Amino acid sequence: MQEQYRTLAREGVHETEINRSRFLCALAPVADEREAQDFVARVRKEHPTATHNCFAYVLGADASVQKASDDGEPGGTAGVPMLQMLLRREMRYVAAVVTRYYGGVKLGAGGLIRAYGGVVGEALDELGTVTRQRFRLATVTVDHQRAGKLENDLRATGRAVRDVRYAEAVTIEIGLPDADVPAFRAWLADTTAGTALLALGGEAYGDA
Repeated sequence: MQEQYRTLAREGVHETEINRSRFLCALAPVADEREAQDFVARVRKEHPTATHNCFAYVLGADASVQKASDDGEPGGTAGVPMLQMLLRREMRYVAAVVTRYYGGVKLGAGGLIRAYGGVVGEALDELGTVTRQRFRLATVTVDHQRAGKLENDLRATGRAVRDVRYAEAVTIEIGLPDADVPAFRAWLADTTAGTALLALGGEAYGDA
C-alpha cells in the first residue's frame, strides 16, 4: 500500500471564461467508480444545454483507475489534459467534470488543452487538498475504571480515536502508523499498569 496520497478537501465548482467560452470545473472526492460516474451524471443533468461535459477521474491510492472523456471535443484536447492535471498534482479518489458553454470563438487544439487542464488546476487551488496517511487499525480493551483517563490520554497525545464502545469492558478503536506500534504498546502497558489489551487489525487511510 502507498504510505499516503492526496485528495480533494471538499466538493465545489470553479468557473472561468476564455475567448467568450465559459468553462465550469466541478470537482468531487469519490470513493469508487460508481461514485465517480454518479457525479459525472449529476453534473451533466445540471447542464443539459452545455456544449460539452468532459470528465476525468483517478481512483486508488496508487492511481490504479484512470478514466477520461472528451465528450465531443477533438480527441485528446479535453479529458486527457484534465486527467494529466489531476496526476501532475498527485490527486487520488477525485472526479472532475468541465462543462463548456461555447462562446463563438474557436480555441484550436492547443487552446483547448490549456483551457481544460488549466481550469482543473485553478479549481484544485481554490478548493484545496488534504493528505491521507496509511495507518494500522488497532483496538484497545480496558476496564471501565481506566477507560475515561485512557481515552483522554490518547486524544491528548494526538492519537486518532475512531470509536469507543462500552460493554463488559471498554474497547477503543484507534489508528496508528505502523512504525509507532512498538512504542505505543510500551506506552499503553505503562499507562494502564499492564491491564489493557492491544489487538492489531487491518490497514486504512486517514487524515495525516
